[in-house]
Amino acid sequence: MHSTVTIWHNPRCGKSREALKLIEKEGIAPDVVRYLDNAPGEAELRAVLKMLGIGARDLMRTKEAIYKELGLKDVTDEAALIKAMAEHPKLIERPVVITNGKAVIGRPPEKVVDLVKA
Repeated sequence: MHSTVTIWHNPRCGKSREALKLIEKEGIAPDVVRYLDNAPGEAELRAVLKMLGIGARDLMRTKEAIYKELGLKDVTDEAALIKAMAEHPKLIERPVVITNGKAVIGRPPEKVVDLVKA
């Protein structure tokens, strides 16, 4: 019995679709969260950042227009960066796969296979 696998998924993203296919190929039916429609809150983002072992900016899509519009390049406060991702989920890098208290950003998508096989 495999524990629940969750993927923060954007169906319009090729890397996200590829990661989802790789998980399904392992015989796993993940909990698919369309994070753009159902954004994670600040507490959930903090928990995932802890699982990833990275800072908030490392989970951000820094090339998104909203990143520049909000002037986030000069923001050093982790809480402010997390709040921005909760309010603007487009800023969150994708896909993120979570299972067994661990998480990985699926870039490249093959990284998710090691996580879900563990």
